[in-house]
Amino acid sequence: MSPQVEVQLVAAVTAVACALPGAFLVLRRMAMMSDAITHAILPGIVVGFFLTESLGSPLLLVGAALTGLLTVALVESIERTGLVREDAAIGIVFPILFSIGVILIARYAGDVHLDLDAVLLGELAFAPFNRLELFGSDLGPRALWVMGTVLLLNAAFLFTFYKELKLATFDPVLAAALGFMPGVLHYALMGMVSITAVSAFDAVGAILVVALMVGPPATAYLLTDRLDVMIGLSAALGVANALIGYAAAAWLDASIAGSMATVAGLLFGLAFLLAPERGLVAQQMQQRTNTARFAEQMLAAYLCHPQTRPLTPEAAPKRLYERFGWSAQKTDAVLEYMCERGTLTRRNGAFACTEHGESLAAHAMPLSSPP
Repeated sequence: MSPQVEVQLVAAVTAVACALPGAFLVLRRMAMMSDAITHAILPGIVVGFFLTESLGSPLLLVGAALTGLLTVALVESIERTGLVREDAAIGIVFPILFSIGVILIARYAGDVHLDLDAVLLGELAFAPFNRLELFGSDLGPRALWVMGTVLLLNAAFLFTFYKELKLATFDPVLAAALGFMPGVLHYALMGMVSITAVSAFDAVGAILVVALMVGPPATAYLLTDRLDVMIGLSAALGVANALIGYAAAAWLDASIAGSMATVAGLLFGLAFLLAPERGLVAQQMQQRTNTARFAEQMLAAYLCHPQTRPLTPEAAPKRLYERFGWSAQKTDAVLEYMCERGTLTRRNGAFACTEHGESLAAHAMPLSSPP
């Protein structure tokens, strides 16, 4: 297998591993918690390294997970006081913990391969050089096995507790009443986020972890209302980010992690604009349709009122301006819209409601008595 393929495999597996817990972070409106955790677990990694003097020790995962849980506990403790909101609590906690990790690295680990560039930026291109060997056999990149294991753990966790997580995410009060212990599930989820983040550090860095944990789920959230579909879309979009980002990095001769994070942002931007129901374009079109339907209903109710005088095309601009404050341009647009929809017709040189218009008017409440 060529190094290029291995890099793409590592990136794809990492993207899916990050997307699975990321979907629940987005739904719980805790996307920025992923940023906090991925930075705040740095002191846990450093302490684990000090105890083992090895970057491959499982104790680093334990230290990172515990520090991630400590981050969540501190943020929630500060938020529960009611003195500050969650975003401010995150802004207080994670810079402190991250700074402690930076100080520990600068003071005690300056001569080893545990530096801020590796933690923040990572470098996927180096993943094929760190091999996993067992009994003299080369099993491939170590990062691929590590992230593959994390992916299986995340998938097993979601599969086992899917119903509980779903209920605790959308209705934590009901989950607690049914005995599902949403607090325990919450901290278990945060622990998986911490493990996923530290496992991906050496390969992709903290910045790309946040991009992959938030970008694909946020994009999927704009495209569907079903949780199972959202999780599947998040994983698929994560793989797309990895492959397209790698191709863009190769074409531009740029950072692989930076290109992948950029692609994640671009795909979210496309969904933000063009999503069928929640996209900005669709929302604007729906708003225009609702405005036109409301104007149609008002005018139909006005014309069907027994005291309304016949409305001729010549008198329409002045009367509808006095009645509704419509400009001549809007009056022409509403009249044309209603004629196209079969709500209005012309009788004896004046506008009159059709049967459809009369039905629409019957369900409308007149704003005031017509002149």
